[in-house]
Amino acid sequence: MTETVTPPVLVTRRLADGVLDRLAPPAVTLHDSEQPMARAELLAALPGRTAVITTLDDRVDAEFLAAAGPGLRIVANHAVGTHNIDLAACAERGVLVSNTPGVLTEATADLAWALLLAATRRLGEGERLLRSGRPWAWAPTFMLGMELAGTPLGILGMGRIGQAVARRAAGFAMPVGYHNRSRLPADREAGARPLPLDRLLAESRVLVVTCPLTDATRHLVDAERLAQLPPGAVVVSMTAGVVDERALAAALASGHLFAAAVDNFEHEPAVHPDLLAQERAVLVPHLGSATVRTRQAMGGLAVDNVLAVLAGDPPLTPVV
Repeated sequence: MTETVTPPVLVTRRLADGVLDRLAPPAVTLHDSEQPMARAELLAALPGRTAVITTLDDRVDAEFLAAAGPGLRIVANHAVGTHNIDLAACAERGVLVSNTPGVLTEATADLAWALLLAATRRLGEGERLLRSGRPWAWAPTFMLGMELAGTPLGILGMGRIGQAVARRAAGFAMPVGYHNRSRLPADREAGARPLPLDRLLAESRVLVVTCPLTDATRHLVDAERLAQLPPGAVVVSMTAGVVDERALAAALASGHLFAAAVDNFEHEPAVHPDLLAQERAVLVPHLGSATVRTRQAMGGLAVDNVLAVLAGDPPLTPVV
């Protein structure tokens, strides 16, 4: 009787074309779907694996690690964020964790600006109006938006993406402030001024949120902090869970905010119903890194991390 051998690598979601070509097919089990694996299915597929390429929908915790067993050497997360992973549990078991930083910076910053322009110029409202078939006519007061040139921009979280957002602001002659856990070296500030959070909020007509989700940043931008923004401000949220979605919807409904835009949602794929009800909310389904080149680069980096560890080397982009 031929013994069944479990392939060492499990990939929990379909990846961009060509990404898995460097992993020989017998070495990989692929969940060939755009939908995440059901929890029971994932746990059943883990025993005997040496490496797992995960996405943000896969919860990596003590149960996951126990199901995989002592042979698991690396969890390669197909994302920059790692809030789906219990890093302490992985470290305790000696399981390495990697992510995919850097390769999605420019695409995500591009989308932040796309959302900012869509929100300030009311593009979502305008398109919905035309598609509805309702009558309309140009008028001097029709669907007036907000200009960005010279408008103060605040960036909450000045990592790679925040810095890329700041660089793009030069084209709009926008003064930029930022709040970060620590001040950046001057050559990485892209002309932005470091500010305490309260002052950043008070001075920013536009706030772009790019800081990672942690226990310290969850709902950091709540109703109280949204109220600190000037009346008529705009908020662009690129990180799930940092901006309180219910509070954001309330600030739009009250008229305190001119508009808002959100790419990541705290309980994806669900979107808070209060946000869905707001005409001035531009809502997109987690598209920050959604370009062909970027998704191929993310998948390629995840594979590079797996191949390095399987060869006895450290991962290229370790988290743990």
